[in-house]
Amino acid sequence: MFDKEVASSSSSTVKDEEVAAGISPSERQRILSKLDRHLLPFVSLLFLLAFLDRSNIGNARVAGMAKDLDLHGLRYNTAAAVFCIPFALAEIPSNIMLKLFRPSRWIPSIMIAWGTVMTLMCLVNSYEGLVIARVFLGLTEAGLFPGISYYLSLWYPKRNLAVRIAIFFAAGTIAGAFGGILAYGIEHMEGYVTVTGFQFFVIGSATTLFSIGGLHGWQWIFCLEGITTILFACVTMALMHDYPQTATFLTDAERKTLLTMLSESHTQAQFDKKFIYQALSDYKAWLQVGIQYGVLITAQSIMLFAPTIVNQLGYAAARAQLLIVPIFVAGCLTTVVVGILSDRYNLRGPFIVGGCLVSIVGYLIVYTHKTPAVGYVGAIIGSMGVYPTVPINLAWAGGNASGSELKRGVVLAMVIGLGNLGGICAAFIYYDGPLFHVGHGTIMGWLGLSLILSCIAMWDCWRSNKIKEALCKAENIDESRQAEFAHLGEQSPLFRYTI
Repeated sequence: MFDKEVASSSSSTVKDEEVAAGISPSERQRILSKLDRHLLPFVSLLFLLAFLDRSNIGNARVAGMAKDLDLHGLRYNTAAAVFCIPFALAEIPSNIMLKLFRPSRWIPSIMIAWGTVMTLMCLVNSYEGLVIARVFLGLTEAGLFPGISYYLSLWYPKRNLAVRIAIFFAAGTIAGAFGGILAYGIEHMEGYVTVTGFQFFVIGSATTLFSIGGLHGWQWIFCLEGITTILFACVTMALMHDYPQTATFLTDAERKTLLTMLSESHTQAQFDKKFIYQALSDYKAWLQVGIQYGVLITAQSIMLFAPTIVNQLGYAAARAQLLIVPIFVAGCLTTVVVGILSDRYNLRGPFIVGGCLVSIVGYLIVYTHKTPAVGYVGAIIGSMGVYPTVPINLAWAGGNASGSELKRGVVLAMVIGLGNLGGICAAFIYYDGPLFHVGHGTIMGWLGLSLILSCIAMWDCWRSNKIKEALCKAENIDESRQAEFAHLGEQSPLFRYTI
């Protein structure tokens, strides 16, 4: 579906290997398209729901939550930030659990958990309750993003992975747009719906029980979105496919062909603790963590503060909910386009560098704007630059961590989990409205760091490939000896890092 020109730009080594195995380009394309139809819409919807539940606090703030819960000073920032701590710490354990259990059991289970927390957030009636609820939301939602990224890496060859992660991540960016529209509609439910006769425990008030009677609009945002997640989790448990080896939608011939295509990543499937230690000690993985840190701080700040920033530009609260839609739609479209180009040219780093530069230009416009319209355009440009860099970096990290399936899963969890600690920074830099010079300036600094680290990572991958090429030439090593070095994963002299 997305790979009509990818094959022509892939390494000759992999193409020769597939030709030798009897896999034609048209057959490869047909199988990838079949995977796309059965997997991508499903996992994209999962992430859309997760992103809605994670980011709706920004919509709820504009819809009246700040006033009702007395979120003065840095209270909102704190409530936004506490989500990131359990979210980051639980991601590596969650991906290990995903390896031990089937995806069709683990992922729906965490969905039910965070959907329940999200639904019960409609009962929050104090700042303290909001903080506690956000902690549990971060803990329960932690496993989805790294889990799905790892899950996709089990189905797609590394050279076809970037666009798939980009499409999956684009669902999150479009969730920002959809969340704005949904929040605009739900916000107007205030006073229209009343539920009586039920007693519920109130988060934040350990001794108080009360009868629900007329939830505020921002409370209905939490309630309805949480219930939707729980319902879809039940569907996920029944319909989600676990692995290529057990997929019912593949014929035996297609399964054999796909497994041959996946063998280019030189991964081992067994569970062994040594692969966890390999991931934690891999300096290349830590470079990717640093890159992710900078771009995710930017993406998180857009998610948390876009409604507030647009509101501070001079637009009314209800209109601000709708005006954030183009910001996220633009980010979604460029995410998909850049993902396609990244796979087509089999490059990762240059697209991250380019995205950071574009986003810096956008933030410079927002920082120096004189009119709300100019600042709004800058926000759109900033979104278009940074959102594509997140999935590209994940594809880069996952594709180059090929020692084993477990190592890849841990590396992806490291990059996503530790990168998400940047959300703590993102939550506290936007406090000097209406111009937000501190926030915008800090974001440009982090984007600059990601740009520099990307250049270092590209140079390191190029250097490592040159060393391997020289070794293969000196020792007369070619693809006929692939099985001999398969156990070495990315340390194999035949493995080439994606730049």
